Amino acid sequence: MTLADDVRAAHVRAAPWPYVDLDVAGLRAAGHRPVPFRELVLKIHQRCNLACDYCYVYEHADQSWRERPRTMPDEVRDAALARFAEHARRHGLTRVRIVLHGGEPLLYGAARLAELVTAARAVFPAGCTVEFGMQTNGVLLTEATVATLVEHGISAGVSVDGRQADHDRHRRMPNGRGSFAAVARGLELLRRPENRGAYAGLLCTVAADTDPIACYEQLLSFDPPAVDLLLPHANWEQPPARPAGIATPYADWLIAFFDRWYADRSPVRIRLFDDTMSLVLGGASRSEQVGLSPSGVLVVESDGAIEQVDALKSAYQGACATGLSVLRDDFDAALEHPGIVARQIGLAALCDECLTCPAVAFCGGGHYAHRYRRDVGFRAPSVHCADLRVFIRHVYDRIAADLFSLTGSRP
Repeated sequence: MTLADDVRAAHVRAAPWPYVDLDVAGLRAAGHRPVPFRELVLKIHQRCNLACDYCYVYEHADQSWRERPRTMPDEVRDAALARFAEHARRHGLTRVRIVLHGGEPLLYGAARLAELVTAARAVFPAGCTVEFGMQTNGVLLTEATVATLVEHGISAGVSVDGRQADHDRHRRMPNGRGSFAAVARGLELLRRPENRGAYAGLLCTVAADTDPIACYEQLLSFDPPAVDLLLPHANWEQPPARPAGIATPYADWLIAFFDRWYADRSPVRIRLFDDTMSLVLGGASRSEQVGLSPSGVLVVESDGAIEQVDALKSAYQGACATGLSVLRDDFDAALEHPGIVARQIGLAALCDECLTCPAVAFCGGGHYAHRYRRDVGFRAPSVHCADLRVFIRHVYDRIAADLFSLTGSRP
């Protein structure tokens, strides 16, 4: 039995849909065409210098990080870049994005980051622009490191969970001390005018038992160009924490945050809000949390494994796996993997309950990872379904009222 066979067998046991019930060959015969990958997440360092208690990499169902190299070997790095460049050339892509991830990607070292970016720009075809991003906990941001990011055009998103007390409750050092003070020092460096080009924004995981307005004010005090608000990675087997007696705590939190942001006419982009408003007005979404836009993201782990989006690690052991590797397979092979196909077929990926819901055109079933339920796999409603419906309804009503007052028409 091959590795791919082992991977498929594990998926079939854990997730009937899409690994049993999705007919990829039938879809292709009916005319469905795959969407090429435009974003590659490189897991350049497999370990982290924090011990966040909610981390989907280390604290959830998939523990494959234990068996992988701490640092991505150069052989794997070069193979991953070559495969992505080949994919871009084959599909005529003019712009792609490489996201440096972990663990904590700054553990890879500033000099090696510079080498990676230089190698990537050398291998991609002329006419294809390569953008570089990074998601970091911010603790290792120093003047020298930030200078490297600026010099090589790497934009860093930093994880911050609101006020110091709220942040430090979950995002702690291995010795138990909070990380907020160190992160704030790093953000002060990114905020400097000469460094703003390396400041992508903030990522905040929503905690429903915290004060959303205090979180809003804390995040905006860091003067970010953008903010991502992330609902906790959870599913029907591992539900999210919910304060007792509150029916839709995450919706309530998001609504309070949204109303303050909207009333302030804040120039700071908040992707979840921007995408929800876009959907309400008939546009599309760039977010994995809402909408039906096909996924064009692929992950390469430190050992070269080609995987699906790593939020799936919250579902079950091996949920991200494809059985493919950059050392022997090209990226087009991943386009035929049922898990990848399922995230590119829009409404056809949703369960009957979602398809009959009036909010489906806006929420799109919610984040794919949040739909997991053992008996059906990834074809259940989002575990955050009730919260999404209430939040989206609120945004819809707010936008509709404003449009009506201005134009006499509704979205």
